Amino acid sequence: MIIINMSLEKEITQQSFRNEHQKGVINIIYTYNWINEKMKVFFDKENITAQQFNILRILRGAGKPISTLQIRERMLDKMSDTSRIVDRLVLKGLAKKSICKADKRLVDVSISDKGLKLLSKLDNYQDDMDAVMQNLSAAEAKTLNILLDKIRNRE
Repeated sequence: MIIINMSLEKEITQQSFRNEHQKGVINIIYTYNWINEKMKVFFDKENITAQQFNILRILRGAGKPISTLQIRERMLDKMSDTSRIVDRLVLKGLAKKSICKADKRLVDVSISDKGLKLLSKLDNYQDDMDAVMQNLSAAEAKTLNILLDKIRNRE
């Protein structure tokens, strides 16, 4: 893989930024979209979206049926329509819905055997997915994580 070292300014044809904070925000947004495109390759192979992948991982991690509200609380993308995404997973046979035993008015969601198989298959791509960050050492990745956590935990 050839790595081209381009500054953000050249990459998005921006002459200058108001300050380093503005550049940081735009850099995070740009990098998020760049990483999303890289990961999309893995999801497209399996005909799922990043949001569907996220929900399947949540369901696998829960180990028991959980409500769509519980799924939404754990999702990375809080703006998504959890019920709609779950319905699509059910249609694909990757998740199952059942009446909640504790409250018949609620629906529980669980991962199906087909969903577990798909995640197992995607687990084989983890090294390829990690390669997106190959230019960072473990120490640099740790520092990046600390800085990103610091941005989100402003309160």
